[in-house]
Amino acid sequence: MDLKKTNATVNTITYDKSAIEAPTGNVYEAITIMAKRANQINSEIKKELIEKLEEFATYNDSLEEIFENKEQIEVSKFYEKLPKPHALAVQEWMDGKIYFRDTTQD
Repeated sequence: MDLKKTNATVNTITYDKSAIEAPTGNVYEAITIMAKRANQINSEIKKELIEKLEEFATYNDSLEEIFENKEQIEVSKFYEKLPKPHALAVQEWMDGKIYFRDTTQD
């Protein structure tokens, strides 16, 4: 997932309920699908952030020495400014990018 190219909003907006439920016919099912996707997105972002921050990690035995790593701060600021995972999931849902299937139907 390329987080720089996403067009999800950072602010809260209101969506049309009929547009949300259109693919499934049930608003609760649509919300459940988006929530599962948001959890997937969140775990991807978290994994990516941890990998990037470990590149700058310094392992000191002394607790008195704390260094401000500018690269680490910039990476953290980038991830703080990203849209939230639920906003990314809703945008993917509205764009039709989420694949889902009903396992109860053949």
